[in-house]
Amino acid sequence: MAFSGNSKQSFSEINVTPLVDVMLVLLIIFMVTAPMLQQGIKVNLPQARAQSLKSQEEKLMITITKDQKIYINKNPYTINELGTTLKALHAYNKNKQVFLKADKDVPYGFVVRVMSEIKAAGIQELGMVTEPLHER
Repeated sequence: MAFSGNSKQSFSEINVTPLVDVMLVLLIIFMVTAPMLQQGIKVNLPQARAQSLKSQEEKLMITITKDQKIYINKNPYTINELGTTLKALHAYNKNKQVFLKADKDVPYGFVVRVMSEIKAAGIQELGMVTEPLHER
C-alpha cells in the first residue's frame, strides 16, 4: 500500500506489468510452436475454391504421396492392406470423419483406386483436402 501526500489515505493498485510480460512470452511461444503441430505427411496439394472446414472431432486422414505411398494418419499401408484396415477402423468408430489428401502429381487412376477401396470399406462420406486457390 502507498500513502498519497499528507492525507494518510491508502489506495491500492494492481501492477499488471508482470502479467503482460508473461502473456507476451506465452504468445511468442505459441506462435513459434503452432506451425510445428501440423498433422500428417507433407504433400503438394491441388488448389481449389472451397471453404475450410472447422471440426473439433478426431479425423482419419488418408494421405497419398507423390510416389504413390499410402498413409493412414502417419502409418504407412499398401493398397492391398488399405481396405481391411479401413474396415476395422470404421467398425470401431463409425462417427470418425475421413479425409483424403493426395499429392497433385499422383495419377488420377491411382487416386480413384484408393477411393474405391475407401468406399468398399463401408465409408460413405469422404472429404477431399485441397489448398485454397491463390488468384493472381
